[in-house]
Amino acid sequence: MKKFLFVCLIIVIISGCSRKADWVQFRGEGGRGVSSSRITPPLGLRWKIKLQDSDEKIRSLNPPVVMGDTIYFGSDDGNFYALDAESGYMRWVFKSGAEINSIPYADKEQIYFGSKDGKLYALSRETGQEIWNFPVYSQINSQVERYGDYIVFVGDADAVYFLSPDGKEQFSIDNPGWYNFTFLMADDIMYFATGPSVDQVGPFDINKREFLWFLPYHQINATWYSFCAIRGNLLYMGTAGIGYGTELSYYAINRNTGRIEWEQHCDGKMPLFNLENEYRYFLRNIDLLDFMAPIVLKNLVIFTGGDCAARAFDADSGVLRWERVFDTPVSSAPTLSAGRVYFGLLGDEVRKPQLVCISARDGRLLWQMETDGSILSAPVIAGKRIIFGTDENVFYVLEQVL
Repeated sequence: MKKFLFVCLIIVIISGCSRKADWVQFRGEGGRGVSSSRITPPLGLRWKIKLQDSDEKIRSLNPPVVMGDTIYFGSDDGNFYALDAESGYMRWVFKSGAEINSIPYADKEQIYFGSKDGKLYALSRETGQEIWNFPVYSQINSQVERYGDYIVFVGDADAVYFLSPDGKEQFSIDNPGWYNFTFLMADDIMYFATGPSVDQVGPFDINKREFLWFLPYHQINATWYSFCAIRGNLLYMGTAGIGYGTELSYYAINRNTGRIEWEQHCDGKMPLFNLENEYRYFLRNIDLLDFMAPIVLKNLVIFTGGDCAARAFDADSGVLRWERVFDTPVSSAPTLSAGRVYFGLLGDEVRKPQLVCISARDGRLLWQMETDGSILSAPVIAGKRIIFGTDENVFYVLEQVL
């Protein structure tokens, strides 16, 4: 029997109020994976909770959103939680009809998320009461985002939906075969929308309701396409596949024309893994909606995930600026704050999973902390706190030690 939400440990490291900062959408403002908060190690445990009392590892616990003093997230147990950021106290919980592998979005009054039960939900942020739901024909395993007057999300192999804030469909785009789909909204363009066939995605002008171009799928030819990030006229993304080993690629694409401006390819560095273990690791990763999502920082594009390395490329030329290789595979996408990059390491039979912090400038290891289970998705950094979940159903809130 799985027990309902219990607190396994609360340790208060410092007293007083931290400066508040909101993190209300996937990958933060502009989708760059960069926090405006200036948090620096050392970090201490504010609190942690175990969501389910089970020895079974979960496959996904996507990044939460933070608004004011409340953390919102969905879980593999089908529950959507609102927790007090200070104490971990459960403000409310909403039970959906299936597992939740959707990343929510918060606005002033409501919180929006999708469920594998095939519904998009809008709840009151204050009470958790359902305001409306919108049923679709498939599971919803995407982020949800409000862009202007639209609530945008994707149904697996169904459609990309654009709803009004009161839950009425405005228009949709067919999704003939894409799953676990993520997108970036910028300048009234959706990067990317699903095209008329299963091998087409491209930027979609939501005002003209037309595609600008399509990704050169047969040239790239990958299994996984990451969430993208933008710097000027360039669009950055990573891809992954598995053949005789892990194959990783990194791209900068002109977002106006679709031309590939630079690309870099490498075989994954997995020294202690045989091919079977590499395949299992790859399958673990593609359940994560932010797998290989990049950070864009000035003239650097930083990627983690897919193997045992973190890599930084020159944003204009694609030249490899640094590479940091770890003893075990990386378990999450990165988040940046104050020139420091935070992400998880998977661990193995000898080494426990960890949260690590490295320098964005040169990849130098700055700080690390063992965790109960491996971090599943990029940590969220809001105010003086770092927030993440692990595959052992443990949800963490860390706080800067003064």
